[in-house]
Amino acid sequence: MAAETTALALAALLQAVQIGLAAASMNRDVGVSWNASPRDTQPEFSALTGRLRRAVNNHFEGLILFTIAVVVVVLSDASSPLTVLCSWTYLLARLLYIPAYAFGWSPWRSVIWAAGFIATLVMIVITLFT
Repeated sequence: MAAETTALALAALLQAVQIGLAAASMNRDVGVSWNASPRDTQPEFSALTGRLRRAVNNHFEGLILFTIAVVVVVLSDASSPLTVLCSWTYLLARLLYIPAYAFGWSPWRSVIWAAGFIATLVMIVITLFT
């Protein structure tokens, strides 16, 4: 498996972990019964739960673009040390983004997000010139 594909698989697993963290925090706030319900009403969540839920949504958005980048690199046979570095940079950034968002590390949350986003864009641009 290409290193970029490995990073993508790990990013998907990280997303699953994030969903679990957000759900556990939500359960602490409002209980398992609300979380398992049809959620017709919106309770008040703690700041931590809100941040964890937003981090999950943010990663879904980033994961789409990163998936495109990995697919483009792999299908065009454009893997290089730079694309490998970018893929691991994305994964590390997403890993660091969770506590950065959860604990309100400002401006570091934005810096970490930008590192992953730029790494993803670099992967796509590299394939266009390979």
